[in-house]
This record gives sequence, C-alpha cells and structure tokens, in this order.
Amino acid sequence: MAGEKFGQVMACWRRDLPGLLGGDLAGPDDSWENKSGTMKSIGASSKEWVCVDVPSMDYREAWELQLALVGAKRSRPSLPDVVFLLEHPPVFTLGHRGGRDHLKVSEDFLVERGIPLIHVERGGDVTYHGPGQLVGYPVVNLRANGWRVVDFVGALEEVMIRSLADWGIRSERNSRNRGVWVGTSKIGSLGIAVRRAISFHGFALNVNTWLEPFQWIDPCGLEGIQVTSMKRILGKEIPMAEARCAAARHIREGFGVELERVSVEEIYRLLGAKKCALLREAA
Repeated sequence: MAGEKFGQVMACWRRDLPGLLGGDLAGPDDSWENKSGTMKSIGASSKEWVCVDVPSMDYREAWELQLALVGAKRSRPSLPDVVFLLEHPPVFTLGHRGGRDHLKVSEDFLVERGIPLIHVERGGDVTYHGPGQLVGYPVVNLRANGWRVVDFVGALEEVMIRSLADWGIRSERNSRNRGVWVGTSKIGSLGIAVRRAISFHGFALNVNTWLEPFQWIDPCGLEGIQVTSMKRILGKEIPMAEARCAAARHIREGFGVELERVSVEEIYRLLGAKKCALLREAA
C-alpha cells in the first residue's frame, strides 16, 4: 500500500533536526512511542482531515488561524486536523532562530516595495513567500496519530517530491538542509513548530514563484545557494489549481487520510470566532 511504502521511505530519514523546529516549542514532549512501544509509520492513520484550499491568503491571517487552531485543539481534542493549501502575497518570514544578518537588503527597501518582514515561531531561518508558490500548513496532532516529528517532516518533503514528479521533475533531499532540491538548487522549503504535540507551519514549493526576492536573502540561512521553480525548469507556467490538487492527492496517499474541502469561513465558524475579531485580538 502507498502508506506502507511511505513509512519505509520515512524510516530512512529519522535523524536529528537541528534548527528545523522552533527552539522552545520542540523538546522531549515532541518524540514519542505508542503504547505498544513501536513507532507507527506515516500513512497508518486512516482518518479525515479538513482541507482549506484557497488561491491566496494574507500571511498574518493564515498564521493567526493556525495559532487559533492549535489552541482550540488543545482544549477540544475532538476537533479535526486541518491542512491549508494556499499562496501568500509577497512576505519575508524569519524563523525562530533566524536573524536579520541573512537579509541582504534594508528593511526600508522592503517597506518601499510593500513587503512585510515577520518574525515567527517556526524552525528554520529567513525565507520568502509570494504568488506562484504553493504553501501547505498542516495543523496536526502528531501524538494522536502516533507520528514522530522526524517522520512527519520527512513526509512533508515526500509530498513535495511526489508532486514535482507529477510534472516529470526529479528532486531529492539534501544533507545540507532539509527541504527539496533539484540538483544544487532548492525548490521546496520546510519549517514547522510544535506545541503540546500539535504541529503547525509547514512547507513551501516554488511553482511559478518570482525568484528575484530570494536574491535579497540567504535562503534558509544558506549563503551562495540557488533557488529554482517548476516554471524555470519546465519553461512554462503551471496552473496553481493543478499544483494544489497534486499536493492534496499526495497528502491523502502519504498520510493515509481523506480530505474534506471546506471554506475559510467554515474554519472561523469551527473556532467560534469572527475574522475581524480574531485578527484584532492578534494585533
């Protein structure tokens, strides 16, 4: 079965993840065994996740929705796991251990172009999000599914690898940095945070992404690396709806779950919050 093969692939990627997780958010609580004393492989869940599949969402709104879901799932364990598949307007984010020393332009330069710089609690360093980039945020209770952090991270990489393969692009992991690479160029990034066994943040895959902003930073804190996209490799644009569909399919297959598509408004109703109130509270 696909889930079993996925578990075998992930077994090869069980390793320490220095810098990938938000520092104080990842600790002894974030690696565990099930009651039988053996690890469940990714793909053994066979349950339903809620999927928010939208063309675009402001970064801060997506971030605050994730935080609200993490808090709600801690107090209401019956809430379903949720995955967001979307794009963002241009934004730079700094991970938990990220510093401005990997930003090659001034903040005034970014302000002039209307691009915010946001410090968040995910692992990793500085990265760019923008139109044409497929972003996936699974808000998932790892403990309830019996998944280790290292396996979960490897599974997210595998979603990107298999999605790229749908367009004939061969990609792989690289020991230099977690994520997905085509040759020596990075095409997919990954950074998560974990609170009380609930994972949030996620992955970003360059589909039709404008790549110039990556020249304004050391992507993921790595100096001298190249960043690429599916559009650059194939010489044509990829319909983003098709890219989201491919990622959703590989999430279903790899994690052994069904996806129920819902609107953002339904997530607000699930949380019992109004959009304006949630964003005002976060401000």
